[in-house]
Amino acid sequence: MHQFEIKRLVPLEFMGYDITFTNASLMMILALVFISLFLYFAMSRRALVPGRIQSTAEMLYEYVADMVRGSVGKEGMKYFPWIFTIFIFILTLNMFGMVPGSFTVTSHIIVTFALAAMVWITVTLIGFAKHGLGYLKLFIPSGVPWWLMPVIVPIEIISYLIRPISHSVRLFANMMAGHTMLKVFAGFVVGLGSLGGIASLGGIAPIAFLIAFTGLEFLVAFLQALIFTVLTCIYLNDALHMHH
Repeated sequence: MHQFEIKRLVPLEFMGYDITFTNASLMMILALVFISLFLYFAMSRRALVPGRIQSTAEMLYEYVADMVRGSVGKEGMKYFPWIFTIFIFILTLNMFGMVPGSFTVTSHIIVTFALAAMVWITVTLIGFAKHGLGYLKLFIPSGVPWWLMPVIVPIEIISYLIRPISHSVRLFANMMAGHTMLKVFAGFVVGLGSLGGIASLGGIAPIAFLIAFTGLEFLVAFLQALIFTVLTCIYLNDALHMHH
């Protein structure tokens, strides 16, 4: 489990608070630099016939834009920069975590909870800004008999309040479990490979399995960024349109 260890790189303290620069901080800064450089070089020389970098950037843009339009509607496009930032930031952190010897920031609940709490607070503020106190009607589903309200309303409130927890745990648990299993299977491959001989079928089969499992983990890294973003769009849609 040492791959999930937070390492202190530059000890820092500010007004009695520990703000030490860690390997998690380093990976997030590297992700920010990578995303900025990628988008800058992708769009600095925009061409009618795009190259690979420009095509990738445009594909990501359209993919998230279609997601926002499909989940929130045209009104949600004003929040597209925010949603796109969430998606590409989490995706980059997940992919960086797949590099051998690196650190997976999204495997820590404090990071994913901070992202989920930011989404929850932002969406709640948007809901109250648009509907005022009428946003509280979100906790009163339409068509529910009045005598069920004392039961339904508390359930709706609790489900709303635990959104940041469920939103964050999903990303954290999948990334941590996937990387743990990948490391465990890698240990098995070393043992089985040396036991059966690398050139033999007994040595090749474990390596082929590990390669396939690594590919699956790359897919999970993408899907978890996608799921986090889709849920953000759903919560934003509730705030804007108050659908049940």
